[in-house]
Amino acid sequence: MDRIILKKGREASLLRFHPWVFSGAVASIAGNPAEGDIVEVFSSDGSFLATGHYQKGSITVRVLSFEQGEIGEKFWEDGIRQALQARKAAGLFGSDSTDCFRLVHGEGDNLPGLIVDYYDGVCVMQAHSVGMFRSREEITKALRAVLGDSLKAVYDKSSGTAPFKAGLALGDTYLYRDPSFNDDEQTVRENGHRFFVNWTTGQKTGFFLDQRENRALVERLSRGRRVLNLFCYTGGFTVYALSGGALYVDSVDSSQRAIDMVERNVALNGFYAGVNTSYCTDAIDFLHSVHEGAYDLMIVDPPAFAKHRGALDNALRAYQRLNAAAISKAAHGALVFTFSCSQVVDKEAFALAVFSAAASAGRKVRIFDRLCQPADHAVNIYHPEGEYLKGLLLYVE
Repeated sequence: MDRIILKKGREASLLRFHPWVFSGAVASIAGNPAEGDIVEVFSSDGSFLATGHYQKGSITVRVLSFEQGEIGEKFWEDGIRQALQARKAAGLFGSDSTDCFRLVHGEGDNLPGLIVDYYDGVCVMQAHSVGMFRSREEITKALRAVLGDSLKAVYDKSSGTAPFKAGLALGDTYLYRDPSFNDDEQTVRENGHRFFVNWTTGQKTGFFLDQRENRALVERLSRGRRVLNLFCYTGGFTVYALSGGALYVDSVDSSQRAIDMVERNVALNGFYAGVNTSYCTDAIDFLHSVHEGAYDLMIVDPPAFAKHRGALDNALRAYQRLNAAAISKAAHGALVFTFSCSQVVDKEAFALAVFSAAASAGRKVRIFDRLCQPADHAVNIYHPEGEYLKGLLLYVE
């Protein structure tokens, strides 16, 4: 196995179990590893530190294990089994009301570079590294071993996440499918609500599972309110708000495919069409078109404005403009749920952008709650960078 030798004194983060080795810490490489190969990491004095996937770029190694040994069948099965056990502990797997959740969340489950979302027996996989992409067959085998007869299919959707410059043969495909299962879409349950999920045509893996607990909070606070759901995607917040007793919901998204799915999900949950009005348009344009005081509850949940640190300044300005537009149109006494899913935007920077938005709008605003990702999107305590979803519940006077 090829070896990565660190510079003197650069082993401290690995001794604290941080799962990344940065290129600046590397003194030399013994061997000629290809991207995605499994390598061992040693300190300058020859002490073993970790085993992981080698990759090009600022992160040289994503650590799979801090113990010396083979990364084989047992490793993958143990990793998937431990991830499933954590979901059982969180009350998700086997729940009567919820049959969709994130089964593997990268570094949060000690499998950096791997995402697996579970939709009532269908596992949708996304590899964010060459090493995980090359390990797809082993991961599929482990999923079959751990999930047994409950597994209907494993679908690889890595074309949008695996490094495109690595020359990989990317193409979304089934890695396993039970002969009796022939669908690309099915109905799942989340907190008792039902949703159509299509993992082949939908964004990400088909549904945004990380907002489950925040959707439940919207449900509890929606009674008697006029609701605006910006960047609504397939209508998760819309369905919860209607279930909570909202007077009506306006759902806005720039994708017609998403809007079509919103209306299907509203009907699936037994609501008549008149309680939700869908708009296929830009969110800012929509906000500029409505009158002040139009909504008592607003959800502002945009896609990631910054996918790398170089885009951070522009992203913060975008968050400020968007939230200023939303706060300025909120009714007196309105609640505003606002989110950022950009990993490079930390909680403090996001809160400052929203503070600037409130000041720009000239409104009195209180923070009622700080919101985050749920347990199945676990954050490894040694990898705080994994806490990507942050949100604020605002009260606008």
